[in-house]
Amino acid sequence: MKRLGSAIALGLLAVLLTAGPASAHNYLVSSTPAPGETLTALPEHFSVTTNEPLLDLGGDGSGFGIEIIDADGLYYGDGCVTVEGPSVYTVPEMGAAGTYRFVYQVVSADGHTVSDEFTFDWAPGAGFAASAGSATPGDCNGLYARGDGAAGPAEAASIDLGTVLWIGGALLAVGIAVIVTLVVLRPKK
Repeated sequence: MKRLGSAIALGLLAVLLTAGPASAHNYLVSSTPAPGETLTALPEHFSVTTNEPLLDLGGDGSGFGIEIIDADGLYYGDGCVTVEGPSVYTVPEMGAAGTYRFVYQVVSADGHTVSDEFTFDWAPGAGFAASAGSATPGDCNGLYARGDGAAGPAEAASIDLGTVLWIGGALLAVGIAVIVTLVVLRPKK
């Protein structure tokens, strides 16, 4: 009975030693524009910056998106994004003055998608040439496609790296516990 208790204790210790810390999703640190901001001129980029590097496995920005939508539901921009470290950005395009929604999706360093939205106001100066907008989201010249057939940023091919590592660690711990149990309980010669 003492051996069984020792084997269980060693197995639990192995599980505790191989379990990794919980991963937290990336979170928004800054954006251009900022939530609630009033823009009077187009910035160099519309962007989102998070607290740590983003996970762009394909290297093409699929799974990431920034959408700019006016009060009439028209989309602005071609849908192409660039991912660099903790930031994702796109070339800005705007229509007439008014309130716009800024919708974004990024893939966290732990493999989870993180998305959110906020509003900002657009008050361009005189002489600004407004873009027409589109009834459908930009698809980056066909690079991104949604499962529903509509154009727009693709849903992330989410590889949940944190979960994969946790499951792998748990399986390793169970294997170690089984081996330790067999060694402790094997009959002595």
